[in-house]
Parts: sequence; C-alpha cells; structure tokens
Amino acid sequence: MCWSGGLSAVLAAAWIVLGTMDRATAAKPVSPPVSVPRIGYLIYRVERRLRVRLDEAVASHGITTTEYVTLSVLRERDGLSCAQLARWAFVTPQAMNLVISALQRRGLIRRRPDPHHGRVLRASVTAKGLKVLDRCDRNMDAIEDDMLDGLAPDMIETVREALHSCAHSLEASRPLPRPRPLPRKRDGA
Repeated sequence: MCWSGGLSAVLAAAWIVLGTMDRATAAKPVSPPVSVPRIGYLIYRVERRLRVRLDEAVASHGITTTEYVTLSVLRERDGLSCAQLARWAFVTPQAMNLVISALQRRGLIRRRPDPHHGRVLRASVTAKGLKVLDRCDRNMDAIEDDMLDGLAPDMIETVREALHSCAHSLEASRPLPRPRPLPRKRDGA
C-alpha cells in the first residue's frame, strides 16, 4: 500500500466507520506524517560515504582502510599488541593478525617481543610506514574538507565534540566484553 493514496483511504474509512467524521472531512486526503531522519541513520550515511572515499584514497597508496587505521593508531599509541589494535580498529584479533602480518611483510611496521609477556608482540610504525601514512593523511584531509565544506570552524569543533561524546556514551553504556580468563592448570596435568 502506498503512503499517498492507500493509507489516506484507510484512515478516512476508519473515521467514517467510527462516526467521528462528516462527509466533507472524509473527502480530504490525510497526509502521511513527516519524519525527521534518525541521527543514527545520518551517521550511518556519513560513515558509508566516508568509507567509500577513504577506501579509494588509501588504495592508491597500496594499503587498505583497516591498515590505515592501524598505522594511525600505532603512530599515536606505539607498542600496542595485536589484540589491542583489533579493539581500536573494530576487527577480530584474527583479522588484525592478518593486517599486522601484511604490514610487517611490506616493512610498514615492525614487531618486538614484550619483555613481560613472552607470547605478546608489540608493534611500531617504521619510517616507511610513516611516509605512507603521511600521504594517506593528506587524502583524508581533503576528504574531511569536502565533508565539512560550508560549516563554520566553531561548528566543526561542535560536531567533533558531539561525535566524541556520542562515542564515549555508547562505550560507557555497553563496555566491551572482558576477555575470559585462561583455564587454570590442574595439579599433575
């Protein structure tokens, strides 16, 4: 049933049956409610369009968007583990392991053993990785300029603060699940 005609006819018939409308009013079409887009939907639209542009831009530098995010996070937070990077990039630890391995093979990051945890490797961006990251950042600057075109600088800062606050609120209201503890070794096992 379409909103313009079908719903109006059903609503008009309901009013007539209930006896609350006279014949003159029943002939008038009922307009569908005007909806305001949900904020979550608008953020989704922005995210999808941003992702398409970013995917194209970073691909021209030989990396993926997840690799770009990983390099960016490592530049700011040197020495993270694969599991920590996975949380930052919103991917599984298994997927991040593939990302890290690919970046390491291409010489964009290096890994070193954690001095306190034998199986944990800490990642750092190499000089070559920083050069790729710098080129990608210039593309991201241009994409953000396009996205924010027409907004006053104080409005841009308001948008930044609002998005940061929204992300924080969502994280605080539903924190990431805690990792399960490793099973204890049994005596004699």
